[in-house]
Amino acid sequence: MKMKATGWDTLPPIHAQVADEHATTAPTPTGITVSSNWLRKVLTFAMVMGPGLIVMEADNDAGAVSTYTQAGAQYGTHLLWLLLLLLPICYFVQEMVVRLGIATGQGHAAMIYQRFGKWWGRFSLVDLLVVNFLTLVTEFAAIALAVQGMGIDPVIAVPVSAAALVALVVTGSYRQWERVTVILCVLDIAWIWLAFHADRGGSASRVVHDTLVPTMPQGGIKPNLVFLVIAIVGTTIAPWQLFFQQSCVADKRLRFKDLNWSRLDTAIGATFTIIVAGCMMLVGNLLFRKHVPFTDPAQMGAALAPTMGRTAHLAILLLMINAAVLGTTAISLSSAWAYGEVMGWPASLDLKPRQAPRFYTAYGAFTGLAAALVLIPRAPLQLIIVGVQALAGVILPSAIIFLQLLLNDHELLGDEYVNRSWNNVINWTIIILLFALSIVLAAQVVAPNVFPAN
Repeated sequence: MKMKATGWDTLPPIHAQVADEHATTAPTPTGITVSSNWLRKVLTFAMVMGPGLIVMEADNDAGAVSTYTQAGAQYGTHLLWLLLLLLPICYFVQEMVVRLGIATGQGHAAMIYQRFGKWWGRFSLVDLLVVNFLTLVTEFAAIALAVQGMGIDPVIAVPVSAAALVALVVTGSYRQWERVTVILCVLDIAWIWLAFHADRGGSASRVVHDTLVPTMPQGGIKPNLVFLVIAIVGTTIAPWQLFFQQSCVADKRLRFKDLNWSRLDTAIGATFTIIVAGCMMLVGNLLFRKHVPFTDPAQMGAALAPTMGRTAHLAILLLMINAAVLGTTAISLSSAWAYGEVMGWPASLDLKPRQAPRFYTAYGAFTGLAAALVLIPRAPLQLIIVGVQALAGVILPSAIIFLQLLLNDHELLGDEYVNRSWNNVINWTIIILLFALSIVLAAQVVAPNVFPAN
């Protein structure tokens, strides 16, 4: 009797949808007749949107809040131009993910496993799970820092947060999870108010100049600056984003008729995320202008309270928690989706826990264990947070190489949806730049005197 292979040994076959010109678009609300073409487009976009906005804004997670505010606190507005440079990179990388997810109807981990074999599949999955888990630790570290600033014991708040995050995804409805998560994303608009509040009395022309013109902080290139630049790249474009958005697209069952709307969703998400990131830098910049040392965002909020008021202080702490919640749900899901896809488990938010017990157990395990580690006494939370962002920047190039190769697979995508020549030029340039940053970080670790301190 021939036994059925399981786990690492088998995955569902790839079913490219490129040739299916009659594939249905995202579902529209039932019982509604729309005669206006404009309104029909708005409703269609409303049904398609979600994965792009969530994957981008969830990347403004706890690590991002710490990294961007630290950049502003240490270097003022001098690194704003880096965010503008990262905007098109964010979009181009995630647009490829959208095309791949729509074409295959499967997640990124499954694609790597099927197209490159077991060894590379395991390599990419282990890479993802390790970085994701460390990043989850940073999310709960930020929650611990924020609740401490509010006078709440982390021993109580962290486990409650972990339980709430598990409850968020076990509803058996992808759309319900997506609606709640989109609302959390929109709450980050508050960073724009904080930035205007923090920059009162500052120089608007300096902000515009440093955004459009690359400038180097006084003192030139130093180890701390190199480390922070790589951390900014690592937190703005993270490996988990590739896996998360592709699984989101597959779980939402989007089709090529939805492609342009999905691109718009991704572009809006990328733009909003970079704007919010810039606002975080401007809030940190107030510490720079006042010559107040930076420890972590919670300490920053307390330090800024005399200047910005108690409302702004509370807003910073609540936004830290919101960022951590967004990051935790997205990163835990990217891990659970990827692991479930490779193991051949049912893995969808539209399944009830009894229908996909191992998928939801994996999500809960990733979330719970990370929360437990944060409660270790005297852990260096801010160092962990920024260090993980730098690690993500080092691992990112290999993840993008897999994506680039998949997007040049004519059998998978067909001639219409594979990368064009200009896509490849841009993408290989991005990969080379990221590899260069990784080499610089490695050189700094192995030979700390490569960049002199003075």
